Amino acid sequence: MHSIELWNTQHFEHGEIFEPLRRAAAGLPQRGWPDIASVNALAQGCGARMVNARGESLRFVEQRERPVEFAVRFEPSTFLRGEVLVRPYNWHDLFNVLVWMAFPRAKAALNARHFAAMSAGAFARSPVSAALTHFDEDGVLVLSSDATLLGLLRDHQWKTLFIERRDDVRARMKFIAFGHALFDKARAPFIGLTGKAILLDVQEDFPSVQGGARLDRVDSRLAAHFLDESVLLSPRELAPLPVLGVPGWWRPNEDSSFYENTAYFRPVRSLSPSSSDLA
Repeated sequence: MHSIELWNTQHFEHGEIFEPLRRAAAGLPQRGWPDIASVNALAQGCGARMVNARGESLRFVEQRERPVEFAVRFEPSTFLRGEVLVRPYNWHDLFNVLVWMAFPRAKAALNARHFAAMSAGAFARSPVSAALTHFDEDGVLVLSSDATLLGLLRDHQWKTLFIERRDDVRARMKFIAFGHALFDKARAPFIGLTGKAILLDVQEDFPSVQGGARLDRVDSRLAAHFLDESVLLSPRELAPLPVLGVPGWWRPNEDSSFYENTAYFRPVRSLSPSSSDLA
């Protein structure tokens, strides 16, 4: 299928889950898939300092074959060479580009943890690597100035959180999508769409911070979190989040009956980690 048939940027304007990417996506062409030169020009003009954890300027490089050598695989290529691999005509990879533009410090820190985990594990998948990958792909950052709201999310008290305390959620919580695979899936939302969440306390004023200032603060907070080697040691630290239940992200959730689908809004399992195990 040709790029002209694939290309549609309307979801950036209308879907609230895409809000973190709007500033970066504003420079995308209205027609036709952006080539790699356009992607790099967009990155240079996004206003963020695009560097890897080693301080080397990033460039997006077209990938047409699956890399074999370690140094040119995805994460090592970014960490060692400052090259982010991008497959042509691929929404998944384009969303990764946009997340780099929206959260450059966090993505650089995440890449550094990825590289360290891969190197320490002789390039095999470890629990740390799995946790990093889950958040990189499907992550949502949940920030709240009210710890009880985070507790309800951890305990899967979905109706209490999203219906009974809906006004508090809107006033005191922010849900910020991060995972590029999650953005890709959200182009065609479906019941079952689930994020992997990091839950963090914030100061009382944070939920009222808007626009670029909020993204910059989130970027710094996430970067510090990723570089803390005492966290993200296992995928069990990430809380499952049925993202279509987030107020404002899916119109049908205005009806309380939406949360009665226990196949989607699952109760907490007895083997789930306690709240003290979560971020």
